[in-house]
This record gives sequence, structure tokens and C-alpha cells, in this order.
Amino acid sequence: MSRSAVAITLLLLSVSTQAQIKIIVNHNTGADSTSAFVFKNVASPVKDDVASTAKRTLVDGALDGNGAGLAALVDGVLPGEEDEPAKNLFFAAGTGGGRIRMDFGRLLEIAQVNSYSWHANARGPQVYAIWASDASDAKFNAAPKAKIDPRSCGWKLITVIDTRPERMEDDGGQYGVSVSDTTGVLGKYRYLLFDLFVVETADEYGNTFYSEIDVVEKK
Repeated sequence: MSRSAVAITLLLLSVSTQAQIKIIVNHNTGADSTSAFVFKNVASPVKDDVASTAKRTLVDGALDGNGAGLAALVDGVLPGEEDEPAKNLFFAAGTGGGRIRMDFGRLLEIAQVNSYSWHANARGPQVYAIWASDASDAKFNAAPKAKIDPRSCGWKLITVIDTRPERMEDDGGQYGVSVSDTTGVLGKYRYLLFDLFVVETADEYGNTFYSEIDVVEKK
């Protein structure tokens, strides 16, 4: 699927996105990209957010053996350079991404979801959807595979993220994304499902290097 085709698919998915969702995207390049992941408007990753204690499950897709496991998304251990596979989670070459679930073990008010990535080329940008559930729907499916629309089994679409620059040659660098709501709360949920899409299919290496995903509980 081309970059434009992916964008069209995501546009269709985002029809039900809440109007109050606030998305901030920062893109560091050159000397501004450091192991500290400092951005202008997006908070740096933290180690003690609620994602760090969530149960993480690979619902669909195949992780690349050269990368890190699911724990890399929440351990607060960040890559020190732009191409450090062992410090990032990414899906296997030639695959179309996958789905990862976080189970917090209880209902909690989620204030913010922040995601971070870093790579020299096309594996830098982030393209994904965030789904959430309180598991109250009688048809709830905790592990919907890629061909299943989460809306059909008890999940709510929070938003869709696409940080790709207009020009492919500008893809490289460090990305920080912050998702929140103008009310201060995205919702009260037990589960989050991250539907991670391939960024490009011009070659087999279009899956993003995800360095961290933070989930912030409302205090």
C-alpha cells in the first residue's frame, strides 16, 4: 500500500474521532535529536507512568528479531542514536505493522498518551490509531486481529496519528507525539489498543522504530 493509500485508510478510520482531541507533534532533526528526547511542546519520556506497569500483549503482527521486545515501549530506556534497533520496538521487515494492547488491570482516567520514535529515514515517522475500552460491552473482544474492526467488539477509536512530512526525504529524525483532550481526560478505560501501521512500502523497511509509549493517568 502506498503512502497516500495508507493516509486515505486512516482518514476513513478517523471519521468517529472526538472533536475535542488535542494532538501535538514535534519533530527534532540534526543536533536537536539527542538521547534525552527533549521536544519543544511534548514532554520527554518518563519511567513511572501507568504504562510501565501495564500488561502488554502482541495482539497481531510479528516483531522484528533485531529489535527489542514489548518492554522497550515502557521501560524508560531510550536509544542513544538514530539507528539503534536493540533499543526500539518495530515490526518485521516486509510486514504491515501490527496491534499491541496495554491492560492496566483496572479502570483509570487517562489524561494523555505520548509516543516517541527515532530513526534516520522512513522508520522515524509514526502512523497509528489508538483504541480504548472499559470492557463493559457484552461483545468485547480483548484481542481483535488486524482484519477485525475494533468498533465491532467493544472498542472506541480515540484518534489516528500520522506524523509523516509531506516529502519523504524529510522523514528522518526524532518524533514526539502527545494526545490529550481539552477536557483534561481522554476517557476512563482499562485497555488501550495501539494499531501500528507501516509508514511506506517502497521497500521492506517501512515499520517505525518506536522508542517509548507513555500513558499518563489523571491525578
